[in-house]
Formats: sequence, C-alpha cells, structure tokens
Amino acid sequence: MWESLKEFASWFFVTGDPLIYGAMVSIALTMVAIVFVLTKYKKWGWLWREWLTTVDHKRIGIMYLIASLLMLFRGGVDALLMRVQLAFPNLEFLHSDHYNAIFTTHGTIMILFMAMPMMFGLFNMVVPLQLGARDVAYPFLNAVSFWLFMFGAMLFNLSFVIGGSPDAGWLSYPPLSQNDFSPGPGQNFWIWGIQISGIGSLATGINFIVTILKMRAPGMKLMKMPMFSWSVLSSCIMIIFAFPILTVTIALLYLDRFAGAHFFTMDGGGNPMMYLNLIWMWGHPEVYIVVVPAFGIFSEVVATFAKKKLFGYTSMVIAVMGISILSFFTWAHHFFTMGTSANVIAFFAITTMLIAIPTGVKIFNWLFTMYRGKISFKQPMMWTIAFIPCFVVGGATGVMLAVAPADYQYHNSYFLIAHFHQVLIGGVVFGYLAGIYYWWPKLFGFKLDEKLGAWGFWLWNIGFYVCFMPQYALGFMGMTRRYYTYGWDLGWEPLNLVSTVGAFLMGAGFVFQVWQITYSIKHGERDTTGDPWNGRTLEWSIPSPAPFYNFAVVPQVKELDDFWRVKEEKANGTYKEEPVHLEPIHMPKNSGLPFIMSFCWFIAGFGFVWEWTWMAAIGMVGVALVMWARSFQYDTDYYVPVDEVRRTEASLGRVY
Repeated sequence: MWESLKEFASWFFVTGDPLIYGAMVSIALTMVAIVFVLTKYKKWGWLWREWLTTVDHKRIGIMYLIASLLMLFRGGVDALLMRVQLAFPNLEFLHSDHYNAIFTTHGTIMILFMAMPMMFGLFNMVVPLQLGARDVAYPFLNAVSFWLFMFGAMLFNLSFVIGGSPDAGWLSYPPLSQNDFSPGPGQNFWIWGIQISGIGSLATGINFIVTILKMRAPGMKLMKMPMFSWSVLSSCIMIIFAFPILTVTIALLYLDRFAGAHFFTMDGGGNPMMYLNLIWMWGHPEVYIVVVPAFGIFSEVVATFAKKKLFGYTSMVIAVMGISILSFFTWAHHFFTMGTSANVIAFFAITTMLIAIPTGVKIFNWLFTMYRGKISFKQPMMWTIAFIPCFVVGGATGVMLAVAPADYQYHNSYFLIAHFHQVLIGGVVFGYLAGIYYWWPKLFGFKLDEKLGAWGFWLWNIGFYVCFMPQYALGFMGMTRRYYTYGWDLGWEPLNLVSTVGAFLMGAGFVFQVWQITYSIKHGERDTTGDPWNGRTLEWSIPSPAPFYNFAVVPQVKELDDFWRVKEEKANGTYKEEPVHLEPIHMPKNSGLPFIMSFCWFIAGFGFVWEWTWMAAIGMVGVALVMWARSFQYDTDYYVPVDEVRRTEASLGRVY
C-alpha cells in the first residue's frame, strides 16, 4: 500500500527539482496562512458575502487587479530564472527541459493571465463610471467571466507542481505540442487553462460592447464618449472576433492529443502550418487587444495632467477603430520564412506597415496635447511620458520586421524578443501602470505614495533599457530564441550579463511598487474630494471610493469632458443648478452561482487534463445544473430605497 502511494505521488507530483520543492513549500505555507487568518478573524462569511459572490463591477475589477499582480510576480520570477541561466555560458542552473517549461509558462502567463486580467480590471473599474452607468450591462455574466478566468489560471498554474508544466512554447506549435513530443498532462494543462479562461474573456468582450452601446448616460453620444471607453470598445470588438478562433484552435489540438484526430500532424494528413495560421489569426489581434486600452489610458492621463482638451479627438477615434480592423490582416508576418508565395508575403508586409499609421497618429496627438500645456508630473503622467520613446522604438523595430527580406535575418532571433518586449512592456505594462496609478484613488480612496513610486518608476525604466537594448545586438550577432545555454566562443556573454542585470532592476522596481501599495494603505494621502487629479470625465464627479450604486442621480451629458465643463461653468458663475430628484435605484443581487459554476469548470478541466472522463463528466454535469438553476432564478435584483441613498451620500459629504 505504502509503495503504491509513493509510486502514485511520484507520478502525480513534480519531483526531482529543488526549485519546485521550494515552490511547493511556499504554496503550502501561503495556503495555511490564508486559512489561519480567515479562521482566526472569522472572515469566512465576509469573504463569501462581500467578494466571492459579488456582482459589483468595482469589486470584480479589484479582484482582477489582485490576480494580475500575482501573475506578474509569477511570470516575473520565471523571467529572472531564465536570465540567470543565460547570464553566463555553459551554466547548469536550469536543465533544458526545465528551461523550456519556464519560457513556456512565462509567455503564457504574461499575456493571458497577467495582461488580460489587468486590462479587464481597468475595464471594470472605469468604464461604467465614465459612462455614467450604475453597473455593466450583465453583472451576473461579469462575475462568471472573472471566476472562469480565475479558475482557468489556477488550473494552468497547478501544472508547476502537479503533472508537470507545458514545455512546447507559449503558443504550443505542433509537432512539439503533440503526444509524441509532449506526453503527459503538461500540455493539457496549457489547453484547458486557456480554454476555460478564454470563455470568460469572450463573455467580457460581449458584456462591455453592450455596456458601451446601451448604458451611456443621457446625452452622451458616441462622439462625446471618453477616449478610454472608445479604446475599450475597439478592444472588445477584436475580442469577440479573435477569441473564438483561439477556442476552436486549441480544441482541435486537444482532439489531436486525446482522440488521435491528426488535424495538425503530417503523418495523419494534417498540416502544422494550419495551426500557425489559426493561432496567429488570434495571436496578432491579441497584441492589439491588450495595447489599445493602454492608448485610451494615455489619452485620459495626458489631457488631465496637461490641463488641455485632447488634441485630435476624432482622429483618435478613427485610429483606434481602424486598428480593430487592420489587426486581423497582419498575422502572416509571424512566419514570413514559411515559404509561401511572394504575393502573400507582400500583402502582409504592406498591411503590417499600414497598421503603424493609426498607431503613430496617437503619438502625435498626445505630443500636441502636451504642447503648451501646464503639465503636472505625477506618477500617471511619468509613466505616460516614459511610454512614448519606448513605444516609438518598439514601433520602428516592428516596421523593420515587416520588411520581409530583412525578416529572414531577424526571424526567431533575440532582435524579435527585444521588439516584442519593447511593445508589450513599454506599451501594455507602462500603460496599465499609468491607469492603475491614475484611477487608484477612485477605487480605494487614497493616492499611492509618490516617493516610493518614483523609485519603482526609475528602476523599472532603467532596468527595461538595460535588459532589452542588448538583446537587439544579440539578435544581430546570431543568438536565436529558445537557447538555454551557449558556448564561450560565441562572444554573447557580456551582453547577456548586462541583460540579466536589467531584469533584476525591473524586479526591484516591482518590489518597490508592492512596498508602495502596502505603505500607502496606512499613510497614503486620502482623497476627500473625489477629484484628486482635477479630472475631466464623469468618474471624478462622484466620491472616492465610489458608492456601490455609483451615481445617486444619473448625470445628463452635454459635451465631451462634461465634468470639466461643469467645473468651468461653476468657476465663472454661469452654471445653472438643476433640481435633484432622488429615486429608488435598481441594482443586481449578489450570487454564488458564478463561483460554483466556474469551480465545476475547474473540476471538468482537471478531468480533461488527466483524461479522467468520469471527473470531466461530473464537472460538466455540475456546469449544466448551475445553468439550469440560474434559468429558474427570478429574484435577481432589488431597489435601494431613497432614504438609504440619502444616508450613503451624507456619509460621503454630499447632501441631497
């Protein structure tokens, strides 16, 4: 019996690597600490009532944000481990299989489990407040989206200690991702972690399109809508067209592995290049899905801290909506070397260059907005300014990669690695950090400490250039992707060592940001006005943190940046106060069904990973039962009485 248990444990758990043993101990201690704290302070009921069952878009946004920061830590540790391995030639810090697993999980986590939830967190935190709405269009579906993401991420991260991590690359190209080269459950963890969270992402895209089109405040025509909300609309349009492609592609890959379908195996009549076409038909729009909302953030931040109306608002709208179309016509530039016809290569080279035009338009719009503005160099503005030169370099190297003959030299080299990170860190991460700093007071009621933030800012930025600029040169010197070691004779060691130092500087910047958050919880400057930055849009017209119903009275919008108009009219004495009539506010009730249904998806996914059909069946039956129960749930909303609204507003310093 004991021998059987030991044999099962050695098969089920990942063994033999001290780093993974350390991770197991850390996970166990963290779980024990969480259970201890919740039990000691009797917070289990509070956790269930206030968070696990919430449908409040603001709380869902906060949970997305917390999850994304945890994933940033996990993906960042993976990056540091890779950089340690590459710091010097012939190191044996990581063996080859472990290195392959780490770069696979690093890429997957950073794109799908860090950037996406950070983006969705900002969607939830900001969009309903900018539109003058009291929630998203489908609050229940919003909770389902979050918990599907969360349980999908948990399923994927389990592979680190159970079964083994996937190691076929972050996009899992066949034949590396087929059974012959990736036996065992690791690749299935990749498939089902992404599949479950991807369903949630698609639902979020649908939800926010409907919210933006149908939930705007009276008078807010589309061309009076804040730029961030426009960028969210563009991103969500791309989501609803791109994510079904991902869902089908990895479903076909699973059928190859589970049922011997041979969609992507040459010996069975399939074609691996079909997988590359499908995965990049999702993958390149995905790059714009995550970066376009950052453009919206920069537009809000620049206008606020330059104290000027955004220059070229109409051209910005056209640019972000144009990107949502052009992004679907560039995917083949990821494999110019595949040997297709010259006409196909020329088409995708031209479309890749064309998409740089609407991207470049926005850079000039932000610069002209800042021109002769009274710029205030607070943290959101600092991250915005840091983005501009970084993204210009990333965009220029992207155009270099679009030149098909030159791409034969750059293809799969570290030049591409540098470009990719220049765009995604300099665009996405810098943008989302600007947004987090900007809207943090609205969500939590206090600002983040400026001094600690400055340390984080400079360590991130200096570390970024120290890390990735040498990689352009390494690419020209012939270093290709997926090297886990190299010899002294190649001359790569000085630049690799410099790159590793830069990665650790960025890690130190993240540590300062965590310190900044924990310090500011107690010592941060409190926002008593609801408008700490002298903002222009509707979210700054209500107290901080926003009440659960957002607006006691739905605002009437007359023009773009309507809150700025109101403040100007009050300053010059021309504002006419409208009589306020409070009414009961219709709100959705909390529900535990999204959590339960997503947990059932987790059970089903775990069964599919191990090919335990009995467990997969139990999980899917659970999903069906929850959906059946929801279809008969009629008591799903309530009204907030006027007296409660008055009491809440009075506690926030507003009298009606």
